Parts: sequence; C-alpha cells; structure tokens
Amino acid sequence: MEPDCMRSGPRKKCVACKIVAHTACIGILEKKNLRCKPTFREAGLRNYREQTSMRHHWVHRRRQEGKCKQCGKSFQQRFAFQSKEIIAISCSWCKAAYHNKVSCFMMQQIEEQCSLGPHQALIVPPSWIIKLPKKGSFKSSLRKKRRSSVKKKKNKDDNRHFIIKPIPSPLLKPLLVFINPKSGGNQGAKLMHKFNWWLNPRQVFDLTQGGPKPGLDLYKKVPNLRILACGGDGTVGWILSVIDSLGLDPPPPVAIMPLGTGNDLSRTLNWGGGYADEPITKVLSHVEEGQLVQLDRWNVDVRPNEEAEIDGEEVVIDHQGVTDQLPLKIFNNYFSLGADAQVALEFHESREANPENFKSRFWNKMFYAGAGGRDMLKRSWKGLADHIQLICDGKDLTMKVQEMKLHCLLFLNIPRYASGTTPWGNPNSLGFEPQRHDDGYLEVIGFTYSSLAALYMGGHGERLVQCHEVRLKTFKPIPMQLDGEPCRLSPSTIHISLRNQANMIMKPKRRGSMPIANDPPSLPERLRIQVSRISMADYENLNYDKDKLRGASVPLGLIVVDNNSDLSQVRVIIDKLDQDDLTESSQRLTHRWCFLDSTTAERFFRIDRTQEHLHYITDISSEDLYILDPDLQSMHLPSSKDARNESEGIHCHQDNFQPELVFKFHMPVTPPKSPGLTEVSQATVSRDTAECKKPDGRRAETLFRLESKENLLLPAQPGSNNSSEPGSPVSKSPKAKESYNQFHQVSNATAEPRNRKLSTVDKGLIDAAKRGDLSKVSGSGFSRE
Repeated sequence: MEPDCMRSGPRKKCVACKIVAHTACIGILEKKNLRCKPTFREAGLRNYREQTSMRHHWVHRRRQEGKCKQCGKSFQQRFAFQSKEIIAISCSWCKAAYHNKVSCFMMQQIEEQCSLGPHQALIVPPSWIIKLPKKGSFKSSLRKKRRSSVKKKKNKDDNRHFIIKPIPSPLLKPLLVFINPKSGGNQGAKLMHKFNWWLNPRQVFDLTQGGPKPGLDLYKKVPNLRILACGGDGTVGWILSVIDSLGLDPPPPVAIMPLGTGNDLSRTLNWGGGYADEPITKVLSHVEEGQLVQLDRWNVDVRPNEEAEIDGEEVVIDHQGVTDQLPLKIFNNYFSLGADAQVALEFHESREANPENFKSRFWNKMFYAGAGGRDMLKRSWKGLADHIQLICDGKDLTMKVQEMKLHCLLFLNIPRYASGTTPWGNPNSLGFEPQRHDDGYLEVIGFTYSSLAALYMGGHGERLVQCHEVRLKTFKPIPMQLDGEPCRLSPSTIHISLRNQANMIMKPKRRGSMPIANDPPSLPERLRIQVSRISMADYENLNYDKDKLRGASVPLGLIVVDNNSDLSQVRVIIDKLDQDDLTESSQRLTHRWCFLDSTTAERFFRIDRTQEHLHYITDISSEDLYILDPDLQSMHLPSSKDARNESEGIHCHQDNFQPELVFKFHMPVTPPKSPGLTEVSQATVSRDTAECKKPDGRRAETLFRLESKENLLLPAQPGSNNSSEPGSPVSKSPKAKESYNQFHQVSNATAEPRNRKLSTVDKGLIDAAKRGDLSKVSGSGFSRE
C-alpha cells in the first residue's frame, strides 16, 4: 500500500477497525479489497434469506499491545516515526493478534471463522443487520430513468433502510449503547470510539442524532436485548420514557455508565458516582453478568388549584418564570419542593443566561454550595408549611408538617439523593421499613435548613411516612424539581401514583472463585500482602507498562487480611497501618487515595471508592496490593551511574565515598508464618546502614525482607544441618572447617572497597568461590602472596 499512497489530504482513522489512511487514499483501499470491517450485509435475491458465515477481518498493525496468540510472546514496539515495519496481524472483531511471521500466522487462518471475541454474547453480528435494496432494484428493467431531485432524497433515506433479522439464542444478550458525546467533559466522544472498537458500530448510537427512539425502534424485536445508557440520571429517564412510548414487551433492562453530575440512580445500582478509567471490556462484562432488578416509576398529574385562583393572577405578576406544568410527567428518583428546589432553580436560570460559565463540574458544585449558603441565610422558604396541604394514602399530614416547621419536602423513590447522600437513613423505630427501589412505596421526608446542611455530613431528614399515593396542594408559586429538572409551579393540585416498574441491571459483586456445589463452607484464609502506593504522575506517565509502574511504586507496609475481605474492609486496615507508621521520612496517605486493579486488564485502573464493597482483595491483587495516592510526590529517577551502582548492590555515603555492601530483596507475596529480620551482621551490614543520605540530602531507606533467622548470604557453620545450599559443609571435620574459614574470608573480601588492588591469587580464590568449587579453594595450591 505504501507505493500507492497519494499523500494528499488529512489522515482519517476508522473507529471500527483503526485503519489510518489519507482521504484521497480511501478509494484505493476499496479497489485493493482492503475494506473496513463489515457491519451489515446487503439484501439480494440469493442472500436475503440465507445466514452468511462470519470470518475474521485481518488488519496489519505497526503497533500492537498484548501478546501473540500463537507463541505467547509480547510484540516488539517500534517507537520510531519513520518505521514502516508491520509487526502484527490482528482481527478487528475478536482482537486476536499474531506476529507477522510464518511461524505464528499461516495463510490457512485467513479463511477461518471468527468467534467475535470475549464479548460475543453482546455483539450484534453483521449477518443480523440487512440493508434493504432500493425500490425496483430486483427488476433491472423497471424505472431506469429517475429525476435527480428524487434520487437525492432517496439517497438520504438509504442509510436508514435497515431491518434486523435476529437468530434467537438463550446465550446471546445483544447490547444497545446510547451515548451523549457532550457529557462528562468530552468523555462521551472518547467512549463512543471505544465502544465502536469493541462492538458493532451499528449498535452504538449518538443521542444528539435523534435521541434513543431510532435505535430502540430498529431493535425492538430482538430477544434478550440489553441497553447501556452512558450519561446522567436524566439520560436514563429519557430512555425509559421512550421504551414506555414504544410499548416494548418485555421492556429491555438498562445498565448505566455514570457520566452526569449527581448520578444517584447509578449509585443505587452499584455503578458508582462517576466513570473514571475502568476498561471498556470490564464494563461490558458487568453488563453481561449483571443482575436484573426492578425500579418503581411514578406518574405526576398536575392540575390548577381552583381554591387559589383569586390570588393567582397577582402572584404570577410578581414572580417571573412561573409555569403551570412540570418539566416532566414521570420521575424515577425523587420529587421535591421548597428550599432545595430553589437552589436548583437558581443554578438552572444562571446556566441558561450564561452557559459559558458552567462548563466545569467542580465549579458547578461550587455554585450549588454558594447558592445554598445564601438561601440558608435568607431563609426564603421558612413559611413553606403554611402554603401547602399534604395527604398521603388518605391521611392528612398538614398539621404535622406545620408543627415541624419544615422548609423542604422530599418524595424519594431510591435510597440516594443529592450526589450520594441517604436522607432516609437506617430507621430503627417502629412503623418505618428500610428503603427499597422496588417495593411500590414512596418515602416522604421533611427538612429544615439545618438538617439539609447536616445531610452532607451523614445526617438524615425527618421521616414522615411511607405511602403508595400522594395528593399535594399548593397555594402560591413554589419552586419544585423532578429528577433534577427545576421549575417554579403556579398554585396547583398534584397527584402522585405508581406508574409501572422498569427493568434495570445492577452491577454484580465480583468474586475470585465460585464455590463447588455441596461443598462445606471453608474457613477464610489469612493472607499477608505487601501494600505499595503509586503517585498520580507515575500513574499517568507509566500506565501503559505494568512492570515500569510496579517499579515506580513505594512500599507502604505489610497487612494481614482474610481472603474474603472486600476493599472497604481493607481500606480500614491500610489507614490503621499508615497511622501506626512511625517513620518520620515517610509521607502520610491522604484521604483521596484509592485502590488500583492490577490483575484484570492489560493495565492498571482505578476502583471507585463507592464501589469498593463490590470487590474482594483477591480480585484486584495477585502479587502486591497497589494504591493510588494523588498527593504523593513522584519517585526521583536515578541516573545511569546510580542505577548501575544500585544494581551491583553498592550504596555510597556522600561524605567519605566509602562503598558498602547493601543487600536488597523483593517482598514476597505471602511471607513465612514466623517472620524475622535477616541477620546480616557477619557480612558487615548492620541496621545503621539501612538508612543513609542521598546526594540531595534526603534519607534513603532500605527495606529488609521478612525472612527466617538463617543467613542466606554465608554458608552454614560446620556441623549445622539446616543449610539448604548444595555442597554446604555438614560435618565437623577439620578439613571442612578449614574450607569454611577460607570461604568466609573470600566472602568478606567482596565487601571491601573497590579501590584496593587484588592480586592474581585473590582473583582466583574469588572465581572459585563464585563457582562453588570448595575443593580448589581448600587444597588447589592457591596461597597468599
């Protein structure tokens, strides 16, 4: 392809198969049959009914991650920009990769059938998607002459002329992905590229191009369909409303990738408060393995309050922006009125007036905090109870609301509210049950300004009642919000009732291994694991290479945990370990640290703190346990000379430049049951030499390996039977004792400074000792000069 390259125009990269080509060279690719991976099949007289087979889509790669499927070796990366060498051949469907060698990739593999990779149950095969022909294309003799204007209109409609012909199977769970590219600070656009790479691009939809209706209408007859909503809680509600309007039966379950601000529904279903950097392949696995749960959905019927009609006109004139309808007629999370809705409405109006000032999630939350503080000082809704009437399941609670002097009323369907808080709490009193999102009940909660502030510090509101039906009357314009959509509603009568239940997918809790049937429950095993922390700078720079990132980690200490402990329990142990650390030179952990998964993907990725209870310690750690501390300073990279000295086991003092021998060991995954410090006093290494100064004046620490009392650096004393080295003297004969003494002298000689010149006899003794040839050392004729 290189000789045919025209080298004109900008280069474009296909998101489906990652082929890069100039815009002028795209036609050449078509002529040479180097096409993009097929996402559908054409309808014809011959193949309209038949099921075509799926073959690999092989692409040449100049860069490839992972290992060869044939030989198991890693791919050698070519970082030079001028390198045109093809190092790998990979399939853009199943992601299988081979070295560009005859020994690894053979011609017979070109025609092999493709399995679609590890997520084949979620991928919609191209053979299911059929592009319908133009009218009259089956009859070539008809309609040969057409008008140009009509032709253009039909060409625009051709892209939407697809039908789905699925093949039902209980093992398949086809997935539809709906993404808002503008959500999450341009996170949505990047995620769309990733999903197009892992799935069929025909099953990934942009919500800015017509919303979710075109995709749901196209796939409405596909069995076992699942949906992934990438966005906030508003995006999820939008998709659920379209599912209701289309009348899909059964309604497909919806999973969530949180890209919004609050993400309360996502937190309730264990998807977390925001997407960080979890690999897409792990997200797809969670969607496939997730548990189906129910979510109550509630109707909100609004009618004008005729009792307040006389005063209504004067009130409307004083308050601009008063409406007679709510922005939504259905809510999934909550409905509230009063103080909290006033803050949300102020934020909404300010953003509508100056959208350029509200592009950062951090500053949005800062505005919320400022608006809430100002409203708390003004106490603008201290008289809310005097302008409403509340009836729940036929019981009038108006007097109770007035006695409590509440400033806010909240009708809650899910346990989470306002970015993760729990307003209902854990009730212990009689008459109240723990909150659930599928029990057909609404929790009615009241707040004062003080209880609203305490909500973010672990408090809860005033529990009023759990009910099936609510009737609310207002006698003046009051700010209200449904699922984060605020407005100022004129005096109205509001009726809230249960609409239906939607199918949702709850993120599963990971387990390291599945128990065998009929096996008795085993006792938890105690594990000793080394904890190492990584700085944010090292994580961002070395995220592509696991080995380099491990090398940049800083050991924190050793913990002992059960193998069935989840990460929330391990966090408590690590915090205690950090508090008990008495080393002055070590930097304390900050409250923002998080766990890193080092086992389930080709790179490290962060674990959201709200999802730590879903992960076990054995799921994210196979060797050491790694944590990410954003405030930790990056490790200083040593120079080549320092690195060479460190590799040789030499550590120098800056004041006298006298080399000393320092032995370093790697911490084992599971140390021995009876640990102890290694005794290295006979090799001129003491505890004082474990800490010395670096050239820049900082203190350097050498971690000693937790090992048995036996010294592995010197052979055992004559007569001892505990040596594990082959050829070690075990008898009490004088010859063996003499051999040991000579070997001891040689081992001590290696720790002397390098500036001492060795004689030829000493060199011979050292070489013989390194080879373990004790016979030559004791009686081969070598003698000191």
